[in-house]
Amino acid sequence: SDPGFTVRIHRAHLEEDAGKLIHKDGERVSLVDYNRTGVPLLEIVSEPDLHAPEEAYRYLQTLKQILQYLDVSDCDMEKGSLRCDANVSVRPAGTAPLGVKTEIKNLNSFKHVRAALAYEIARQGQALGDGGRVVQETRLWDEAQGVTQPMRSKEFAHDYRYFPEPDLVPFSLTEAEIEAVRRGLPELPAARVERFITQYGLSAYDAGVLTAEKATADYFEEAVRAGGSAKGVANWIQGDLMAVCRERGVALRGLGLPAAHLAQLVQLLEQRVLTSRMAKDLLGPMLETREPPEPLMRRLGLARVTDPGALSAVARAVVERHAKVVADYRAGKGQALQFLVGQVMAHTKGQADPAAAREALGQALRDLAPR
Repeated sequence: SDPGFTVRIHRAHLEEDAGKLIHKDGERVSLVDYNRTGVPLLEIVSEPDLHAPEEAYRYLQTLKQILQYLDVSDCDMEKGSLRCDANVSVRPAGTAPLGVKTEIKNLNSFKHVRAALAYEIARQGQALGDGGRVVQETRLWDEAQGVTQPMRSKEFAHDYRYFPEPDLVPFSLTEAEIEAVRRGLPELPAARVERFITQYGLSAYDAGVLTAEKATADYFEEAVRAGGSAKGVANWIQGDLMAVCRERGVALRGLGLPAAHLAQLVQLLEQRVLTSRMAKDLLGPMLETREPPEPLMRRLGLARVTDPGALSAVARAVVERHAKVVADYRAGKGQALQFLVGQVMAHTKGQADPAAAREALGQALRDLAPR
């Protein structure tokens, strides 16, 4: 089990976003981007409780998840809705004082944070190990080269030039006001994971995957409320639907598949109206036409072969056509039966229930046994 770890928050404060300079390689001019200048920016500052790049990665994932669940931000890093600055310092093992820190600015993906921290820890460790020193400075992550590069020096704290804003009146919140806000909070990710395990009987892994994004968790519950079994809906979301999302580069809602339609597809599969293969074949047309699965299934002629007479005729034809495989089966080769079942499924275009196909084959083998 994952023991987890605690990260304390030093403060969360509001700023105004700044403009940025864009330096183009090989050009003697820089471009100034003022698009986000003045936009309110919430900066969350943590205490130095993180001790490894992987811990920082997990902390950021959890923090992003909480912010999304609270509707604070969409946290879209590509749009600049979320960025990260990472402070790094190393110290000899067994010593208490923190070492001189460097700051890595404006990291725009959690993978970059993890990679930049790993590089910077190694760089500082080597510098100290060689008898050198670490200079307090701001550095940038060069993704192409996989290194951090100096941006500007910050030898002293006063270089930050912090000072009180004289036009802002100080205010404080009472405990009652804080408690009122706390009572009004929505269900947070950790609580939702636990509820998915107890309410829906999901594994911890499945619950974790489904609650990683609030929109995915909402979609899952909407489909279950529409009549889909929890495990069936979970399997389809994590399997076929996520595969299509990756292929098309969209989020789950971006597929345009109503949760109620997914619920109906799961029901048809579990009621054995559709085989697994037929359900998968039906998904593509459902995404293209936006039709519910049942009328679409009828229109496309997708229906499980349930007529015993029809299955019996197909099974007898397969047994008569594959005499050598039948002989192998009678000689004790178990795989031969699987081949024959596959032939029945092929002849019915995957529309026969595998169990029914196996039963029909067994009867045909008995009926056509040498006497």
